[in-house]
Order: sequence, then structure tokens, then C-alpha cells
Amino acid sequence: MDRLSEMEAFVNVVDHSGFTGAATRMGVSKSAVSKNVAALENRLGARLLNRTTRRVSPTEIGLNYYERAKNVLSDAVAADEMVTAMQSSPRGELKISMPVSFGQRFMAQAISEFLAQHPDVSIDTRLNDSFVDLIADGYDLAVRIGALADSSLRARKLAETQPKIVASPGYLVENGNPRKIDDLNGHLLLHYSVLSSGNYWKLISKTGEERLIRSGGRLTANNGDVLKDAAVNGLGIGVLPCFFVADDLKSGRLVSILDDAPQPTIGIHVVYPPGLYIQPKTRAFIDYLVGYFKGRSDW
Repeated sequence: MDRLSEMEAFVNVVDHSGFTGAATRMGVSKSAVSKNVAALENRLGARLLNRTTRRVSPTEIGLNYYERAKNVLSDAVAADEMVTAMQSSPRGELKISMPVSFGQRFMAQAISEFLAQHPDVSIDTRLNDSFVDLIADGYDLAVRIGALADSSLRARKLAETQPKIVASPGYLVENGNPRKIDDLNGHLLLHYSVLSSGNYWKLISKTGEERLIRSGGRLTANNGDVLKDAAVNGLGIGVLPCFFVADDLKSGRLVSILDDAPQPTIGIHVVYPPGLYIQPKTRAFIDYLVGYFKGRSDW
């Protein structure tokens, strides 16, 4: 008799208040349950059950052992489920949250290719530039751009992007070209409302010092493409990830300024709820995204 079988028999006896109920639950004979419990008590050298003609109940030692044994059995079941899940094929619906512009630009193609490879998976995509509560709102995963908040969520990095300080040539002719970060004070700045810093910019000077820039502007938005278009139209200076502005920089619609003070790269991560194991559909999609974005140079 093995230790887990003994534990399982004892826990079922307590749960079902007797050997008969335990035997029915386990699908074995009453004598098999009795032998397992007897073997457990002999091995431990302790009486775990009070037995009368009417009922069976745990002793004080038995009740304490029951609580520990139940946790051990639960962990054993979870371990078995983990192996089964990791070996099974991806199936079911994935609910995903991602930023609007990033989803439109990069994720649409990735999702299409993934679904073509996994016919038993469906995807419900929600594009939202505000952070969602994955667990409360029932999401399997989310794509996040920027510093990750402290949380219990697990994360894998997909890529990094370089932020660029940009403005249109017309804006710079009319308002002057900032030569150092502090020159941004007094300029019209385009603000990203999702940031916790609000209408402040935290920038790093070429000497490595942090500068806090606060200046008014005519537009605040929670979407990068809206801010990019505003910069192209001469409404102010913006700080945007390279993937938003690369085409406009090439065409000359935007100009990158203060390049001698490059800003720290911004991480692009996929985040997902914590747990003992990841469902096959979630693991497959995360692994696919890591491979899809690996080696990209257009950030």
C-alpha cells in the first residue's frame, strides 16, 4: 500500500463519515478502505479515527492530519492535471486584451496566423488603451506596453521599443527647435492620458539625470495614433514609441528631436494570471507571440 492511497482512504472516510461512503466514492471495496486506514495508523503509530457502531469520526490528531493530507492530495491532483494539460492540444476560447493601435498594427496578423495553425482555438479580442483587470474581467492574457505595475500577474517579454521625441517640421519652424530637454518647458506638449504621471513628462537628459517637464498643450489622448496624427498636424511635441512614428520619420512628416538624450527602451509584454499551470491554449499563444516578435528590428 502506498502513502497517497492511505491518505486518500482516510480523507474519504472523514469526508463521508464512514467506510461505506468512502468505498462508494473511491469505487473500491469497504475492506480495501479499512486496510488502507489501518495501514496508515500502524505506520504513524497513532489512532486517527474514533470508531463506534453508529459513526466514525476523527480524533484530535486525526483531524489535524486530515487537514494536511487533504492539501497533499489536492497538490497531487493539480500536478497530474498539469502534466495532462501540457500534453493535450490547445482548444477553447482565448479572451485577450491589447492596446488599440498596437493591436491593429501588429496583433491582427499574428492572431490570423495563430488561428490558422490551431483550428480548435477561437479568440475574443478586446482593444482597449486602458488597463483591464485580467482576473476580475475573465481575460486569459493581455498585451501591455511600458513598465509593468507590481502585481501577481506573470509576464513574458515580446519586444522592446525606443521612444522618440517628435514634432512636425512646421511646428519647429514656428516655435523653435529644443536643443536640450529643459527647452521643452513652454512648448506645446501632447499628453498620453493613460500614464500615471498625467501632464508631466519624465525624461532622461544626456547626462543621465531625470528631468520633470510640465507644459500645457491643446490635446490629451489615451491613444498613440491620435497623438501621432496631432504631432504630424503641428499641434505640439509628442513622445511616442518608434513603431508609431517610424513611417512618418522616414517620410519627413515628423522630425526626431533631442536624439543626444535617448530615452530608456519601453518593454512590450504579454501578461497572464498566476496559477499552478497554464492552459494549453494560453501557453500555445504566448509561445507563438514570442516567436512572432523575435528578432524584429522595426521598433
